[in-house]
Amino acid sequence: MFYTKFAADKLRELFETDCEVFFVFNGTAANSLSLASLCNSYHSIICSDVAHIETDECGAPEFFSNGAKLLVANSNNGKLTPKEISYLATKRDDIHYPKPKVISITQSTELGTVYTIEELKEIKKVANEHNLHIQMDGARFANAVVSLGCKPADITWKVGIDVLCFSGTKNGMAMGEVVIFFNKDLSEDFDYRCKQAGQLASKMRFISAQWIGLLENSLWRKNAEHANSMAKYFEKRINEIDNINIKFPVESNSVFIEMSEEIINKLRSKNWLFYSFIGLGGGRFVFSWNTTKERINKLIEDILE
Repeated sequence: MFYTKFAADKLRELFETDCEVFFVFNGTAANSLSLASLCNSYHSIICSDVAHIETDECGAPEFFSNGAKLLVANSNNGKLTPKEISYLATKRDDIHYPKPKVISITQSTELGTVYTIEELKEIKKVANEHNLHIQMDGARFANAVVSLGCKPADITWKVGIDVLCFSGTKNGMAMGEVVIFFNKDLSEDFDYRCKQAGQLASKMRFISAQWIGLLENSLWRKNAEHANSMAKYFEKRINEIDNINIKFPVESNSVFIEMSEEIINKLRSKNWLFYSFIGLGGGRFVFSWNTTKERINKLIEDILE
C-alpha cells in the first residue's frame, strides 16, 4: 500500500494537480476501461482510423463498454482534426444512431506524429461545442512531452483532457500502465471496473514500485529523450539512402519507411522484427530507452546489403 500511495502522489506532483490514479497491467485494459467509464452502451466514441482502440485491441473497448460504437474518422498523419470530429458528432442526431460522447486521441499518434498544444486546444473547443469527453491514449505520452519540450500538465488537464492512459511498459517498465482521471467525477467506481476486469493486482506494489523508479530523477523523461534521439538518428541515416522514403513526419520515437517487398523479406530473413500492417507499404521501426546507434547501424547495413 505504501508503494502504491507514494507512486500515486508522485504522479500528482508530476501533473501538478489533484487527480485520481489507478494502476493496471496493460494498455488495452487502460484504454478500454477508461473509455467505458466515460460513456454508456448506447454512446459512441470518435477516434482516428489508425487508433489502437480501432485496429489493435480485439474489440476490447466495445466489450468493456457493453457495446459503445467506435466512429472512425479520417486522420491527418494519424491525427484527429476538429473538422472530422465535428462531422461525426453532427452526422446524425436521431435516436436510431449511437450518441457521440467521447473523443479518443493518441499522443503521440500511432504514426509517430505529435499533437501540438494548439491542436489540442482546438479539439477541446469542438468537444465543448458537442458536449464530448476527451480520453488520451498515452502509449507514448512521454515521447510526446519530450518532443514538444513541455510539461505533462500542458498537454493534459490544462487543455481539457478528462482522462489519460499513461504507459510505463513502453518507457522501460516490465509491465504496468496508469489511468489518470483529471476529471475526478468520471472516476466513480473505476476501482470496481478494474476488479471486474481482472486488473486489480493482488501485489499492486510490483506495478507501482516500478513507477516510483521511473518517476524519480525524471527517468521517464530521460528514457523518452533517448528513444526520440535514436529515431532522429535513424531518420538521418535513412535519408542518405536512395529509393527508400520516410512516410510520416518523425516527431517521436517511431519511424515509418517505404521500402520494397524484396527489402522487407530480406530484413525478415535476417530476423529483424517490425510491423508492416501499420502505415501500409513499408515498415514501422520503434526506438526505445535502450536502443543503440550500433544496432541502428547494423539495420542500415542490412538494408543496404
